Amino acid sequence: MTSIASVTLEVADPAAADRFYSAAFGVGDRLRLRASEEPTSGFRGFTLSLVVSQPADVDALLDAAVQAGATTLKPAAKSLWGYGGVVQAPDGTIWQLASSKKNTGPATRQVDEFVLLLGVEDVKASKQFYVEHGLAVGKSFGSKYVEFATGGPVKLALYKRRGLAKVAGVSPDGTGSHRLTIGSDAGPFTDPDGFAWTTASESASV
Repeated sequence: MTSIASVTLEVADPAAADRFYSAAFGVGDRLRLRASEEPTSGFRGFTLSLVVSQPADVDALLDAAVQAGATTLKPAAKSLWGYGGVVQAPDGTIWQLASSKKNTGPATRQVDEFVLLLGVEDVKASKQFYVEHGLAVGKSFGSKYVEFATGGPVKLALYKRRGLAKVAGVSPDGTGSHRLTIGSDAGPFTDPDGFAWTTASESASV
């Protein structure tokens, strides 16, 4: 099974970003940082999602992120699928926090799943591309959403770009660099939407 070890965010100030992420989420080696001045504006075509056990954990992570300098894009709220909210980190990365509907104990900041959602122009074409590069499909909902059966600490899903932007609460418009590199045993390659993959060993050395 293809394993995704980490994602690397390309940021203007790695030291400042490291302080933010340590204070807000504490996701460890799943998230790496690298300095970049590549031009980018608007929606970068992806979000990162932290799935936790209960609504109280969502609130704890959202509060920590805002206190550390994040901007709220969608306040935490109940929905048909559960409970969640969306924030944007100071470096521009959009984060979704999500859980099931019921609290079962005291709030923690324990993250159960770390999910990379890529917003793509053609879900079916991107799905086929990734299958040809060794990824197995876990769940598929036609041309709207695909979840891959990846191993390792990072999960991967594809979403229609416009739909993902709507979920995030932002305009789908954006230009320039994605400011993202995916570290995996499937790389190196670049997908049809310009998302760059590298080998996990190379990512680990960043």
